[in-house]
Order: sequence, then structure tokens, then C-alpha cells
Amino acid sequence: MFNEKTYSLKMDKTIEVFAKELSSLRTGRANAAMLDLIKIDVYGQQMPINQVGSITTPEPRMINIQIWDQNNVPLVDSAIKKSELGLNPQIDGQLIRLPIPELNEERRIEIKKMIKSMGEKCKVAIRNIRREANEELKKLMKSKDIGEDEEKSFEKSVQTLTDKYISIVDEKISTKEKEIMTI
Repeated sequence: MFNEKTYSLKMDKTIEVFAKELSSLRTGRANAAMLDLIKIDVYGQQMPINQVGSITTPEPRMINIQIWDQNNVPLVDSAIKKSELGLNPQIDGQLIRLPIPELNEERRIEIKKMIKSMGEKCKVAIRNIRREANEELKKLMKSKDIGEDEEKSFEKSVQTLTDKYISIVDEKISTKEKEIMTI
């Protein structure tokens, strides 16, 4: 039997990933989530920064990372420099300070484009889930597990679900764009 919940959960997961990507974008305010996507090669494996030190935001334009093991300081430093965040780490012993520069107009427009493209990818993923659901419905109808009326009704509800999630993506895009454009 067709289970709508499966596809709803997949769409939820897609939105979750999108939200996490958005939170890693630099908005001109210090936000520890910006560092979530940066991985450091330590102890023979890729680790997020928050597993090699503690991250704090003592002021609106500053992130501090207290590295637990002195040997990891240069690794974290180079990983941050290689990332596309455009941050310039300042090292003070085992403390790395990350001043968050003001966003200039050019960078804001760049970030807006990134947000739009991330949003588009998310919408494509949601539409792919819809297609997957519709293909399952076609198979169920062919194998006579559901009737034509049921198929139409399920198709409608899958479309309603898709529309709901696409509008969530649009909302997240516009919220993030406002945040970026606010000085």
C-alpha cells in the first residue's frame, strides 16, 4: 500500500539539510553554525571544528575557538583559510579569533545568488521525491493494488505536499535574503 508519510519524511529531511546549509552562510554577524561545514583532518579522519575545540561568540562580530590540542591549531587555521567563508583567523596560543568583517554590497549580492541556487537545488530534490512517489503510484495501479480513483487522490495529496514544502523553501530563501541585506 502507498505510504504518503515516507515521502513527507524525505521532504522534511531535504528542508533540514537546506536549513543547515543556510545557517552556515556568513551574514555579517558572528554565528558558530558558520563553521559547521568546515572539516579538519585530525587523528586520521575528517572532524568538524566543534569536535576539536569549543566555539563561542563573545561579541556580535567575533567567533572564538578554544582548541583543546595545541597540535590541531595550525590544522584548524588552514581549514578556515581554505573555506569559502572569507575569514582571517588570528592565533593566540590555543585560541583562534575569527573577526567577522562587514558584508559589502558585492558580497551580499554574491550570497543572495548562493541562497537562490541552494534553494533551487532543494526544490529540485523535493520535485524528485514527488516524481518517485508518482512512479510508485503508477506501479501500484499497474499491479492493481490501488484503483484509478485512489491513484488520482494520492497524486493530488503528493502534489499538495510538494507545494507545501516548496513554499517552505521559498520562505526560508526570502528570510535569509532579508537577513543578508539588513545592515
